[in-house]
This record gives sequence, structure tokens and C-alpha cells, in this order.
Amino acid sequence: MSRVASHGASTARIEYLRVQNFRALQDVELKAVTPLTVLLGPNGSGKSTVFDVFAFLAECFESGLRRAWDRRGRAKELKTRGSEGPVTIEIKYREKPRTPLITYHLAVDEPADEPEVIHEWLSWKRGRSSRPIRFLEHQGGRAHAAGGDASDADDDGRTFVMSSPDLLAVNLLGQFQEHPREAALRNFIIGWHVSYLSADSTRGQPEAGSQEQLNRTGDNLANVIQFLSERHPRRLDRILEVLSKRVPRVERVLAEAMPDGRLLLQIKDAPFNNPVLARFASDGTLKMLAYLVLLHDPEPPPFIGIEEPENFLHPRLLPELAEECRATCERTQLLVTTHSPFFLDGLRPEEVRILWRDDAGHTQACRAADLPGVQAFMDEGASLGDLWMEGQFGVGDPLVKHGAPSRDFDKRPR
Repeated sequence: MSRVASHGASTARIEYLRVQNFRALQDVELKAVTPLTVLLGPNGSGKSTVFDVFAFLAECFESGLRRAWDRRGRAKELKTRGSEGPVTIEIKYREKPRTPLITYHLAVDEPADEPEVIHEWLSWKRGRSSRPIRFLEHQGGRAHAAGGDASDADDDGRTFVMSSPDLLAVNLLGQFQEHPREAALRNFIIGWHVSYLSADSTRGQPEAGSQEQLNRTGDNLANVIQFLSERHPRRLDRILEVLSKRVPRVERVLAEAMPDGRLLLQIKDAPFNNPVLARFASDGTLKMLAYLVLLHDPEPPPFIGIEEPENFLHPRLLPELAEECRATCERTQLLVTTHSPFFLDGLRPEEVRILWRDDAGHTQACRAADLPGVQAFMDEGASLGDLWMEGQFGVGDPLVKHGAPSRDFDKRPR
């Protein structure tokens, strides 16, 4: 993946998400999204579906709406069963701290057996008392966009006729300098890293050649290790320092070019003199190494999604991994799915969204911080993981059918 912007403390931040008619997400709204947001819930609660919303949007910008739509089974499989209306995704974000809140709205449907952009718009609100200014409007194959910084409400702008109903106006106009807001959003979304890391993917022997950033499956881990050793050796030393604390006896990680042009990833552990090939290393070691490489990227993606990081990792490593995720959020934004109480132990109530399915089969969500009694329990020393496993959340228990959070939740600390 190519880098599209230099990130850091000024990286864009998503503050709000609303999704309608996307599989089980008939109408889900996440407000006050934090830099580290963790989705918690049992299997089938909708965590992976929320995760896939971000992957779908990124694919729409990278490879086109048609391909992203087809890969998910088209309207028959993608749209909420029994619901009318288009698939709708709306995000609110800031390009930098203290800049205006920008809203991006995308509605897609399949009215004639082909995916089509039903409605797409961008707006921002420059102050609390001002009305939102919609500086991009795309509907019926025609897009009207203001130029420049889009701050002039009287700007007549220009109208563009799209050559195909499945084209996103932001993706098209974002390639031109005269549309900086569209360009900023396009670069932001294309830069997302929605990870599907697996230990098996990291065991391969790719072609030699350094690569700056871990890809979504992790099969170029050896290439990124090579890049870090050549360009950022201190960063690699820091990764290995943290890894050795999580996986005792690991001393070095090597990426060695072979005569046939392949790159061989090796892990040296004490007290042995010879390193072991990555293909023979443990799943947990490789996954922890891959996560640390991703989280310690010298120029991290502006948004990172990680699904179920607890797989193959020892439970005692998970609270520390949560801390690593939070530290990374000084330079990026993370979305993580989990059903591990141990990972939950390293989190704060405002960072956790609990998901469950209602009686109609639709996903519902609430913040752990908004459940009555949670903060009182934590003030008395309880951990989020314990509260969840003891059923104190009132929702999200995989062995109990739950609807809305219980109003009888015990507010008294133990």
C-alpha cells in the first residue's frame, strides 16, 4: 500500500458513524467515537460487520463500488433482510484538531441489478451557531461541487456529469487540486489499514525488497522487517525490545535475502546460536511481531482496524497489547473487535462499545460507560473484563439472549 499523506498528531479523526441497511446493521449509530474504539460482543453480534463497513468503504475508493459490492454478494446478501432503502454510511470527522467537523454521506443501492450511488454529499459546519455548508452534492449521476476550500456558501461551483452510476464523486474530484476537501477525504480513506492478519500469512517467503508498510494479510512481514532494518533500525530495536518482554528469549528478527530472490524471515531465540525459520515459529510469536510492526510503524496509517487480536496470544499478553494500541492512538485511530475479557481489562469504559442482536435480529450498540453501575464498580477496583464475564453489563453475554440493557442493573459497588 502506498502512503498518501504524512500522519502524526494532526491525523484525521472519525468522531461519528451511522450505518443503515448493511447486513445486520439495520440502523446503528456510534457517537463520540474515541481514538481507540473496541467492539465487544458474542459471536454473531455484528462486530465483524461494523469492521467490514470500513473495509467496504476503503475498497469503494481503492477498487471501485462495483467490485466492493460484488465481493459481498450484491444487494441480496449485503442489504438488511426485509428492509427497504439503500445501504447508507455516514461518517463525521475532523481533518485536524480544532478544524470544522466534516460529514460524508454515501447511500448505495441496486435499482436495476447494478450498484448505483443514490446520494453522496459532503458538508461542514464552521461554528456551533452556523448552518452546515454542503459543498458537494451527488445525486442522479450529477455532482455539484464548490471549489477551493469550500468555505464560501455563495460559491456557485461546478456541475459534473458522471460517466457511470457507480462512480463516487469524492473519489473522482479528490484527484484534482481545486477540490482540496475531497482530496483530503479520498487520501484519508485510501490510507486506511483494515487488517486481516493471520499467522500463516506471515510464514511465507516473499520476493526480496523492502516495503514500508505491512499489508492487510501480513504476508509481507519479512519485507517490512527488511525496510525497518535498513531505514529505521532504532524503530526495529524498539519493536524487538517490546517483543522480548512479551515473548521471553526472543533476541533478534532477521530478514535475509536468498540466492533465488526470496526473502527469508528468521527468529533468533536464546540460548540457541542458530535462528529458527518463521515457518517453524509459534503462531503467537508471529502475530505479536506483526502487531508490533503495525503499531510501531514510523508513519502509521490514519486509521487501523484489527479484528480479534486475542487469537493465538496468551491471555496475560492482552492487557499490555491494549496499552500498545492506546499509545499508538497518539498518531492514528484504531478500531478493534474482541470477545476477550483479558483484552478488555486494559481498556476504559468510554473506549468500549457493546454489541448485541435484538429480537428482530438487528445489531444494537451502547457504550460501556453509559451502562448504569459500570463506573461505580470500576471506582471500587473492578475490571471491565470481570464485569463482562459476571454478566454485569446486562448485554453481550454469549450464553444469554439479550435485548436492551437491563434497567435493574445493580448500581451499588461490591
